[in-house]
Amino acid sequence: MKKLIVLLCILCFCNSYSQTNDEDDVKAINKVLKKQRIAWSNHDLEGYMAGYWDSELLKFYSKNGVTYGWENTFDRYEKAYPTKEHTGKLSFKINDVTKISEGAYYVLGEYHIKRDMGNADGIFMLVFKKINGEWKIIADTST
Repeated sequence: MKKLIVLLCILCFCNSYSQTNDEDDVKAINKVLKKQRIAWSNHDLEGYMAGYWDSELLKFYSKNGVTYGWENTFDRYEKAYPTKEHTGKLSFKINDVTKISEGAYYVLGEYHIKRDMGNADGIFMLVFKKINGEWKIIADTST
């Protein structure tokens, strides 16, 4: 009986510890998204891109197909949003953050860009991975 009680205590502790870690992960991911929102709204595309994995393995998928690599994704943003009037003010609505595996999550959400030239709205799915102690977007699907 003592062994069963000890085992149950260990399981409860591990589950509680895991939930705390998951909560910390979600907070850290939301912090990345907040920094991106602020950078975008200040037309700081390099600051916005700091949330992405700086790798040729980064994937950005949109109606125009797949863009591979950090530099190509950055170039795509620079061409599509050349001025502060184009970037406008960004807001997100995060609908779901789900753990895929240890050190990886996906985020489902909506983006809303308010600007004088016409608002832009859409949905996205991001895959975050913890790389060298930092949460980075390794894949982005946006419409």
